[in-house]
Amino acid sequence: MPTKTKPSQTAGAKTTSAKPAAKPSSANGNRGNGRPAGKAPAIQVNQYGIPDWRLEHPEFEVLEITDGPEIHYEIKGKLNTPVPPLRESKYLTREQHVELYRWMVMNRRMEVALENLYKQSKVVGGVYFGLGQEACSCASAFALGKDDWFAPMIRNQGAQLVRGFHARDIMMQYMAKAGSPTKGKDGTSHYGDIEKRQMVSPISMLGDLLPVMAGISLGARMQGKELACLTWIGDGGQSTGVSYEGINFAAVRKLGLVLIIESNLWAYSTPTEYQVNVKDLANRAIGYGMPGIIIDGTDACQVYDATYEAVERAHRGEGPTMIEAKLMRMKGHAIHDAAAYVPKEMHEFWRKRDCIDRFRKYLLDKKWLTAAEDEKLIAAVDKEIDAEREFAENSPMPEGHTAAEGVFCEDGCHAIKPKYAMPQKGRRSEGKLKESEAAIHFK
Repeated sequence: MPTKTKPSQTAGAKTTSAKPAAKPSSANGNRGNGRPAGKAPAIQVNQYGIPDWRLEHPEFEVLEITDGPEIHYEIKGKLNTPVPPLRESKYLTREQHVELYRWMVMNRRMEVALENLYKQSKVVGGVYFGLGQEACSCASAFALGKDDWFAPMIRNQGAQLVRGFHARDIMMQYMAKAGSPTKGKDGTSHYGDIEKRQMVSPISMLGDLLPVMAGISLGARMQGKELACLTWIGDGGQSTGVSYEGINFAAVRKLGLVLIIESNLWAYSTPTEYQVNVKDLANRAIGYGMPGIIIDGTDACQVYDATYEAVERAHRGEGPTMIEAKLMRMKGHAIHDAAAYVPKEMHEFWRKRDCIDRFRKYLLDKKWLTAAEDEKLIAAVDKEIDAEREFAENSPMPEGHTAAEGVFCEDGCHAIKPKYAMPQKGRRSEGKLKESEAAIHFK
């Protein structure tokens, strides 16, 4: 039988073993392989002892330049370094690699379709893209167990696909169609599914999802279940006060919050260097007394493995994990934002590290996917997206008389009951991680 991965492999040991692990999971409950891992490069740590799985450490900084009344940004540093290889996954099977790659391609093709719909004036409001962040969204959601919860942000549409939403659902939502998840009452991402898919609706006030997800973990514990509750936050959003409160509560109660900081270098138009005074946002985990880890957010293998280990910790009742995924937001904040403030050299550096291109090359080099199979896979995805877009475009707009339906909860409109079992008060503060075990992560 494969052995379980020890918690210290995620959260603070200076090296990790390459033991085979318990079977990981995808959204279908297909928890993994347990295959022996190949020899992986040693894990480094930063100056504060936070594990850093990256195989590349970019050396550049963004400088604010004042030229008369105008301000612009320039980039300084090494920009012609070679693209690193992907780190071998300890958990994914060959088949799961290909499945994950397909989700990433689906994510991107769907967003391209959405951009075209917007340009055709068929979208109500704006559109928010996760270009370049598909590995972060899809691989993290792919690592969840079937009963685990997730709460996506505006750039995590790939996570919704992995967890069972159709591309048509997302397209109809942006088009405010009657068949959309909110029945045409919202034109962006404010919808969820707490009945079947364990998805909490995105909240526009950045950071507010963190205490919500901590609360879901607490509620599940009171009902006798230890679940992983995954959510994402940007580097700008992570600086909000409610983020601190939510993370701290999860750390104190040792709740199963799995937090991925999408450290994508820009908080709208403000570079990270000008909004925080730390090089690695994962350093903040130390102040909460919880494990932190740094990964390359364009490496799907790193994203999956880090999330999987954090999910396993949550299932064991050992508390939250903070994962900083370093990458680049390759579009503006939303479609109305041309991102002219980003230096062109910065875009070029990260374009060479496109997460889908890197994953495709990895699969081809390992002969887990042939060029012909890749073409067939992409053609099948394109055909599916075309059909989903056609369905969404042909769907009707909502009737006027439905505007007030479902806005207020009428008496008896739905039963409120525990999802898993009757809550037990004695379970509210249980955390299975002993103080002696917690200390080891930061030695």
